[in-house]
Amino acid sequence: MVIPKKRFGQHFLRDQNIIRKIVDGAGVSKDDIVLEIGPGLGDMTSLLSQRAEHVIAVELDRDLCSILSEKFAENNIEIINADVLKFDIGGLYERVGSKIKVVANLPYNISTPVLFRLLEGKEYISSMTLMFQKEVADRLVAKPCTKDYGILSVYAQLYTAPSLLFKVSPYAFTPPPKVDSAVVRLDILAEPSVKTDDEELMLKVVKAAFGQRRKTLLNALSSGLSLPKEDVEAALKRAEIDGSRRGETLTLSEFSALSNSVALI
Repeated sequence: MVIPKKRFGQHFLRDQNIIRKIVDGAGVSKDDIVLEIGPGLGDMTSLLSQRAEHVIAVELDRDLCSILSEKFAENNIEIINADVLKFDIGGLYERVGSKIKVVANLPYNISTPVLFRLLEGKEYISSMTLMFQKEVADRLVAKPCTKDYGILSVYAQLYTAPSLLFKVSPYAFTPPPKVDSAVVRLDILAEPSVKTDDEELMLKVVKAAFGQRRKTLLNALSSGLSLPKEDVEAALKRAEIDGSRRGETLTLSEFSALSNSVALI
């Protein structure tokens, strides 16, 4: 019997129906190389191996790696003991020679950092089908002028087409988490959803705009970007955006226009 370790945020997904729905939602086929993050006891790993050409399962827990390596010794599965936050996705891409599908029941305590890490390697990935705490899933697909819309929404929607596939009850896991979960598929876009002169600057503008949500754009950007208010006011005017608005009201296109305008300061 394997006892889940709290320090790794382990909640093993055991519901076979949910596992099938995740793999179906990911659209895994015999041509795919799949990266699974946090395989746990290997229930989803097993089904992935039946559908994919090859599965690379990255697991931080050494004890689980030993169990999984023995369990899948004869399968098209590679178990790697590694921290996914340090894992070289580009190196994996070069080794396998094709873009990778990522499928994972992410540990909730590191789900957002893992997503950002994966997006850093987006050129090596075709899609990501990931389990999140439902609150995080809601942020990924949120639209402007909603309470869930924020930095994560903009970042995800700039580089991917996210879709919320389905919700998952805590009772699909052992032990059950104290929150509801949801599965999101994020298809990597060939190009960012909006064009901007400087993506890095745009993301800085987004972070500043959401850094103090109660502040107007004028005040939030001046504070967050350390710029004089008169310069920010001029940038907002050039972008034809009212400085009394708040960050959560801006579309991706407006953030792009604003960042291009801020670049002229």
